[in-house]
Amino acid sequence: MSRIHPTAVIAAGAQIAPDVEIGAYAVIGPQVRLAAGNIVGPHVVIEGATDIGPGNRFLQFCAIGAGPQVDGWAGEAGALAIGSDNVFREFVTVHASPGRAPTRVGSRCLIMTGAHVAHDCVLGDDIRMANAATLGGHVEIADHAQLSGLVAIHQHTRIGTHAFVAGGSIVTQDAPPFCLVQGDRARLAGLNAVGLKRAGFSLGEITELRRAYRILFLGDGDREDRLAAARLGAGLHTLALIEFLESSGRGCISTPRSRLRVAA
Repeated sequence: MSRIHPTAVIAAGAQIAPDVEIGAYAVIGPQVRLAAGNIVGPHVVIEGATDIGPGNRFLQFCAIGAGPQVDGWAGEAGALAIGSDNVFREFVTVHASPGRAPTRVGSRCLIMTGAHVAHDCVLGDDIRMANAATLGGHVEIADHAQLSGLVAIHQHTRIGTHAFVAGGSIVTQDAPPFCLVQGDRARLAGLNAVGLKRAGFSLGEITELRRAYRILFLGDGDREDRLAAARLGAGLHTLALIEFLESSGRGCISTPRSRLRVAA
């Protein structure tokens, strides 16, 4: 208990591993579980039915596990599940789900200052959300996606794996995996080639995805023709891209036809 500051408020019922550090004036609710190795900074509030895996760090003034910002919320505790080895920077807010399925944050994510994760969002692993990036409710972010500063993601929207959302973008449709999107409203700007290289993709894998990108987003013919053409000789990454496009409920971000050749 020597790692808990004497001014911290720990509710009866909270489950806290012996080596957890809790800073001054932090508040931990009665349904919170903190696994080993967590560091909770000063003035952090963690509430709700929040289950936190090992090795996370919450910097000062984070608000984790609060109820959803929806009409009709009566103040009951919501559910939130957080994986391991994440960093939540100053003033980050992560809201719990009012339903049975919790809001989820995976592992090894970096959520930067002032970012907001709304109720019922599902975040994978190794995600980067820069300062003030904001997610509406029910957003899904796949592994290795990156959101730049001041990005806003509409509710019920998906961001694909290894996608890169440029600063200030407003995203109202699904952002395809492996792609770069930008603008208000966000449009495709090309393959996320730099991000793929940094992630260890081989030249052959990037070349394959570049071919698929040209067919799917810059090619001639209707949508079904382009999907069929992209499937010919497709590898795993191209098949993942095709599956994402076919399963989209809101529709995927595209490039205006007048700019197609420029975007290549």
